[in-house]
Amino acid sequence: MIDTAKYFHPEVLSRITRLELRAQHVVEGFVSGMHKSPYKGYSVEFASHRQYVPGDDIRRVDWRVYAKTDRFFIKEYEEETNMRTHLLLDCSGSMAYPEHPHTDRMNKWQYAATVAASLAYLCNGQGDAVGLTLFDRQIRKQVPASTNRAVLHDLVEAIESVEPKQETDVHQPFLELAGRIPSRGMVVILSDLLVDADKLIEAIARFRYGHHDVLVLHVLDDDELEFPFADRTLFEGMEEIDLEVLTDPQSLRRSYLDALDAFIRRIRSACLDQRIDYALFSTADGLHVALTRYLATRMHLQRAKA
Repeated sequence: MIDTAKYFHPEVLSRITRLELRAQHVVEGFVSGMHKSPYKGYSVEFASHRQYVPGDDIRRVDWRVYAKTDRFFIKEYEEETNMRTHLLLDCSGSMAYPEHPHTDRMNKWQYAATVAASLAYLCNGQGDAVGLTLFDRQIRKQVPASTNRAVLHDLVEAIESVEPKQETDVHQPFLELAGRIPSRGMVVILSDLLVDADKLIEAIARFRYGHHDVLVLHVLDDDELEFPFADRTLFEGMEEIDLEVLTDPQSLRRSYLDALDAFIRRIRSACLDQRIDYALFSTADGLHVALTRYLATRMHLQRAKA
């Protein structure tokens, strides 16, 4: 029996359903909705005129233009469309940190999975198609994008079926996924991004080459962000099981935090250059606060640009 309540928290859902997740760039869809489509149709917003050619629907002739020019022109409209959202959830071994999480917060895997489920709920409620891909060094599970309410159960079932333990390699799965997503939509990446920065930036850029609206949600544990360790500590690799380092963490803290800050700044800057939305999430932040703040900020910026 799948326990969907683990991922659909009433407090989170009650807050985010008052918000929206809209595409910043042009997307493609298949029914009328709330997102701009690159296709010309019969829908809401006038786009341009073009000269009439035999076979065009005469109901679309602009007779006012004909009266002025004595030539036939067709009205074209920019239709509003729904969106396909593809959630890419990292299920690699490093996402299982900490293996024994504090009672007041989830590990990275639980946190990211709950964010993914919450966004799926929001998209589904908007009438948008949403799907899920679980990846580590390869694609592990996929739930095809759908507007059906049952997709939410399928999504949770897929999450519950995997255990984070393999190495991460975004290059191969993202290359494969970029070829599998034929139409422009929204791609949301939820990961701790603990891979080589150059390979990561190149892999993420593949989705922008396909003209997708890309969101990178960078999920890190508070220990990784603050490095609070004081006593002599044995650090063990979560993806390289033979990797162990026994050290005085205080002697490493400053250089570690500097390296982490440089990595985050580089990823954020690369995303900004490619018009990719980047947001850093800490597992110490309440989900209802972090997700609401992110969606509200994104929505405000979009409306300010409109």
